[in-house]
Amino acid sequence: QVQLVESGGGLVQAGGSLRLSCAASGRTFSSYAMGWFRQAPGKEREFVAAIRWSGGDTAYADSVKGRFTISRDNARNTVYLQMNSLKPEDTANYYCAADRYYSDTYYRTHWFQYDYWGQGTQVTVSS
Repeated sequence: QVQLVESGGGLVQAGGSLRLSCAASGRTFSSYAMGWFRQAPGKEREFVAAIRWSGGDTAYADSVKGRFTISRDNARNTVYLQMNSLKPEDTANYYCAADRYYSDTYYRTHWFQYDYWGQGTQVTVSS
């Protein structure tokens, strides 16, 4: 099992920034991909960004490209999501997830393809 714990959410004004953290623990997961997803009320959970513990490229949803940055700290077993230039439409519950499937050429982006999930952290952007 892999345990994931998110933190860093909160209330911020439009144009502001937040950094989310996802602390991972449990069985060996060095080959996993790690993703951030978000879900707004009444909407489906959507992909935001992904990264591998082993390095390589990253992936982003078009809606956050140029504003959000995903990164990792292997020594701390932590994945981060730096969110800049936040917009009201970024308001959602943000989830960290781990995908056991490994590929060095692409990331999976559907929420049902990921195996482990955190409890979520709420991000609210006021206009």
